[in-house]
Amino acid sequence: MTLITLGPEGTFSHDLARTIDSSIILVPSIGRVFSEVEKTGIPGLVPIENSEAGGVIATMDGLMLHDVFITSEHYLHIHHSYASDAPKESIEVIFAHPQSHEQCSKFIDTLGIQVIHTESNAASANAQKQRAGSAAIISSTLAQQSEIPILADNIENNPDNITRFIVISKTPGTGVNPKKCSIIIDPGENRAGLLYDLLSPFKDIGVNLTRIESRPSKRCMGNYVFFIDLECEGDWKRAIEKISTITKVKHLGCYHVIGDDPCR
Repeated sequence: MTLITLGPEGTFSHDLARTIDSSIILVPSIGRVFSEVEKTGIPGLVPIENSEAGGVIATMDGLMLHDVFITSEHYLHIHHSYASDAPKESIEVIFAHPQSHEQCSKFIDTLGIQVIHTESNAASANAQKQRAGSAAIISSTLAQQSEIPILADNIENNPDNITRFIVISKTPGTGVNPKKCSIIIDPGENRAGLLYDLLSPFKDIGVNLTRIESRPSKRCMGNYVFFIDLECEGDWKRAIEKISTITKVKHLGCYHVIGDDPCR
């Protein structure tokens, strides 16, 4: 199986992709992963959630906008490095992806240096190489590959920093006895008791939700959609059927978790 994922070489996505398959296509953004999966039919690997910084906005938006399905879930322990080819005392700006910034916020705050956000860790490394007196928050692999000296290692706020990745495909997964299922609920309204009504079917049937997160619907202020992950236990299919009768539901697929769930 070939995988499309965020490049260039040295990104966390690329590191994980190499453990899944040896044939990898690298593209410059998460949004591009989605569009290439939809266009070519080749599966893609994208980060969806971090234990420190929460949901990955570009991936959530991609799941909203594109006709793709989640076919498996993977976890990767994430460690960040503070890297620069300039002396520490001369660093005036730090390049960091927003997720990397949030995951390393405590360390960065102690420096009192301006942070400029980039679209990827690889972009942070490239920016550092092009600007004197700068540093980058990147992986040690990427620092070594880019030949940027590491000034401090393992600078993440939480030593158990973990990112959850998903494989996306144009077709649903076919595995039997999936562990999780993901949906997007789009109620199209905002009223008192709305969230209670949306979640009651899961409670009434006894289905455990492992994640719920809201994102703007992009239609108007105060209008949201809800991303829900649920365990495929008990009568979970009936719970989804029941909620589909009261609101608009986009099915993202049911899938297996590859490797050990770090929160279990």
